[in-house]
Amino acid sequence: MAKTSTPGTHKVKKSFLAVFMNLVLWIFSLSCIFPIVWMIYSSLKEKRAFNADIIGLPKSPTLVNYIRILSNPDYHLAQSMWNSLRTTVLSIILIIAFSFIVGYILARVRFKLNRVLYIMFLMGMLIPIHSLLVPIYVVFRRCGISNHWFTLLLPYVSFGLPMGIFLVEGFVKTVPVDLEEAAAIDGSSFSHTLWNIIFPICRPILVTVAIIQVFSCWNEFSFALVLIKDVGLQTVPLALTQFKGQFASDYPKQMAAMLITMAPIVVLYFAFSKQIINGMVAGAVKG
Repeated sequence: MAKTSTPGTHKVKKSFLAVFMNLVLWIFSLSCIFPIVWMIYSSLKEKRAFNADIIGLPKSPTLVNYIRILSNPDYHLAQSMWNSLRTTVLSIILIIAFSFIVGYILARVRFKLNRVLYIMFLMGMLIPIHSLLVPIYVVFRRCGISNHWFTLLLPYVSFGLPMGIFLVEGFVKTVPVDLEEAAAIDGSSFSHTLWNIIFPICRPILVTVAIIQVFSCWNEFSFALVLIKDVGLQTVPLALTQFKGQFASDYPKQMAAMLITMAPIVVLYFAFSKQIINGMVAGAVKG
């Protein structure tokens, strides 16, 4: 005779499964959080104490690594952070502006080359970025536009546009055309409708584009290494290479520098966490 599971047994199995899944999620969460916590307390160690015990907590915490980094002008960390901030902000503004305009045109205006241009932009997402390092270096060198404050804007904006246009074009298609027709009947011009009606509606997906590109531009290393030679123009990833020697590295000082350079991004994330979540959700649903 076949055994039938009682309601109590089913409830116990369900509770056990819930506990097991929560335990797995806790383990994954700790695996993500621990490296950051380790960096924080390791930056409070001296180099000798870190080499003696890599994982252990600092016995005598000190801020000497932060003081040395911020007080030593040879590191150029403040200048590098300013360079990264300027490049990132300008890149985001240009990417959002061009992505919105081009994405709207491809979604709303019908012309012969509409799908051809759309496919060409999509192909930009399929090209491995680092395969273009050498050609871009040669072109920039011959044109005399390498090693300038605006040099990195060109590749950052170019490689950020395909994804931005793809997301905006898909989002604009979900916006009813009746809004634009009603605005036109009320006497609204094309530019007024575009920037005062459609642009605010597209704000969630534009926030998504901005989030993706902020992290991409701030952390980008390869193009900055190849196209920038002047120490005064280097970005944060290049500045962090100063803390690694050929035969030995001062890891506590390197971690302190990494935490300093991470601070603006972390503050930005927590300041706009609500908008970030809303943008991600809207992008996932409509984009």
